Amino acid sequence: MRPLVATVCLFVFLSGSLQAQSPPEAELQIKAAVQAAPESMRDAATVRGYTDEETITTLREGSGTLVCLADDPTDDGFHVACYHESLAPFMRRGRELRRQGVTAVDSVRRVEIENGSLSYPDQPATLYNLSGTYDPATDEVEDASRLHVVYVPYATGESTGLPTRPEGGPWLMEPGQPWAHIMISDPK
Repeated sequence: MRPLVATVCLFVFLSGSLQAQSPPEAELQIKAAVQAAPESMRDAATVRGYTDEETITTLREGSGTLVCLADDPTDDGFHVACYHESLAPFMRRGRELRRQGVTAVDSVRRVEIENGSLSYPDQPATLYNLSGTYDPATDEVEDASRLHVVYVPYATGESTGLPTRPEGGPWLMEPGQPWAHIMISDPK
């Protein structure tokens, strides 16, 4: 009898673990993902999400310039992002490299940008991040933390007039790099 009880308990535990990591239905992923975008851009955004723990697919083809990425079901917490379509190859390559276990992701991408094998914008492009606790019943993000990023390839503190470390306002991160970007925290 004990082996049967142990087997049932193990099955229930494993079933619960697998269900907890399964991605939500496509409509819920779309609804949550676009929360990172400015409200005026949400309806036109393309949304990519998960069919399983590793496979990302287009859940909704949009007519605008933003691509929104649903929350990763394998990560703790809630985080969604929307970025200009010109950043899509760069973002996709970063995910591929991390999935392959590459630790020097930026080094690989820099070489690929410089040799032309990785498409990267040569003009400013924006990324919107949203983290917190998402409640699908209310479509609200509690304890929301927003971070807006404007990629300005190869920009420096001198070329932008921005500090290169946080000082309570916008600042330039990774100056001089292809992915130099202005960090803008939303106090809300």
